[in-house]
Amino acid sequence: MTEIRPKACIHLPLAEDVAARVDAVCEAHHLPFGAPREELLAALADVEGLLLSNQVYVDESVYDAGPRLRVVSGFGVGYDRFDIEEATRRGIAICNTPDVVTVPVVELTIGLILALSRRLFQNEAYPRSGGWARRERPPAPGFDLGGKTLGVIGFGRIGTELTRRVQAFGMRTVFNDLFQEPPADAPRSPYRPLDVLLGEADIVTLHVDLNPTSHHLIGARELGLMKPTAYLINTSRGPVVDQPALVAALREDKIAGAALDVLEEEPPDPDEPLVTLPNVLTFPHIGTATRETRRAMLELSVNNLLAVLQREPPPACVNPEVLG
Repeated sequence: MTEIRPKACIHLPLAEDVAARVDAVCEAHHLPFGAPREELLAALADVEGLLLSNQVYVDESVYDAGPRLRVVSGFGVGYDRFDIEEATRRGIAICNTPDVVTVPVVELTIGLILALSRRLFQNEAYPRSGGWARRERPPAPGFDLGGKTLGVIGFGRIGTELTRRVQAFGMRTVFNDLFQEPPADAPRSPYRPLDVLLGEADIVTLHVDLNPTSHHLIGARELGLMKPTAYLINTSRGPVVDQPALVAALREDKIAGAALDVLEEEPPDPDEPLVTLPNVLTFPHIGTATRETRRAMLELSVNNLLAVLQREPPPACVNPEVLG
């Protein structure tokens, strides 16, 4: 008797060995990465599983196009582009890749802290541009991290691990989250209301999910509460910060500078002023851009997909209530 295998749509490039794992369990349709949305929707007619980037919008149009869908496995930790409520109503499991991104995002954030504090990019550009050889005035000196206060907004996996590591630099840390009492295994760090944290911190770093309560969490009012010598770091989601308000604050020297791995619009508009301001470091969303992390994310997203299709609990599910 011929085994009936579940059908899946794979909208990600897979390594050969990973593709073989998928093909061993599923009747998989491998859609070219970056294929038009119409092609994606057309491919969903009879599939039970969908594997794709978390940068793709997954809404009612996707669920309507895939009436047999049981799982949507996203490549990435964020799921703000997925309609979770509608998926839950239809009994569709939404999966993501949270734990494997913690360390690389923490390491990037530490790199940004060091780049800001020691003015690394300005000092690298000084000899490269010939300024050093011409005996021009060097960049202004940086500052020591020891004794400075890091304000961590979002005290989840990334925020707590970052706190643990920066304390080794001698930094003081304070945190803000929806809770005031952190988990027992979290590093010791006092809670602060958001407004108090913003006024106290020498560096403010954002590690929150993007949802209706965190959209534009940092706007003109919040930036106005920060010290004029303070810096803002965002490695979470671009829309957590009101971008025009940040541009204004940076131009008016209301804060000393910023380091951003995420923007409200990615890629940015060619005329976006934020990427050219002299007191901003901007990066193209590289928080997880290491070979090891991208491989781990791919493995986890595939494990999530195959687990649900085989009626087993997936390693990471955003709405586990649908699995019963």
